[in-house]
Amino acid sequence: MNKAVVVNLIPITSPRFLGPELLTAMPDWQRVFGNHNPLVLEIGCGVGDFVAQMAALHPERNFIAIDYYNKGCLKTCKRIDKAELDNVRVVRAEVRGFMERCIPSGSLQGVIINCPDPWPKTRHRKRRLVNAEFMGFLSGFMRPGADVHFATDFDDYGEDVAGMMPAIADFANCLAPDLYRHELAGYPLSKYMRKFMAEGKRIYFVQYRKNL
Repeated sequence: MNKAVVVNLIPITSPRFLGPELLTAMPDWQRVFGNHNPLVLEIGCGVGDFVAQMAALHPERNFIAIDYYNKGCLKTCKRIDKAELDNVRVVRAEVRGFMERCIPSGSLQGVIINCPDPWPKTRHRKRRLVNAEFMGFLSGFMRPGADVHFATDFDDYGEDVAGMMPAIADFANCLAPDLYRHELAGYPLSKYMRKFMAEGKRIYFVQYRKNL
């Protein structure tokens, strides 16, 4: 008889972590952050080094950093707590369900997706997060004029997303006439990006803006 596997998650006690009990219904984000600054969502925050850099560069914005993995959320909280970044909150959740439950329509000033799982095997590529359907989903949560940033080190993924985006009517290319760039001024590099670049890989940066 198979026994259920019990996974013991390390508790996250950071005041900047929003536990599941706080996310059963739509939060009052103005009260959560204590201000009326615009919201930016980072999907897949990893260990938090990117969002920590962005939050320090843009204190006028509030960042919600989401990841599915407890260890990454824990490390992100430790990083932002050490830096005393009060404009970041960390969430451990599956992104679609979280957004449907907790993000008001048309409220995001930005969405950031750095180095998501590339699902490199051909038979698995349908599992990739970023596709036309997902971009349509994101659009409903974004303000007119809001930016979406996508970055990957995986050539096929970068070319696929860059080739797909011009056909989505809701968005305009911020990098035109280029579909993507391998360097993007003012955009911090995450730990994973630096690792990939040290291995000789190129990062594909794609940036679009929701139409007014």
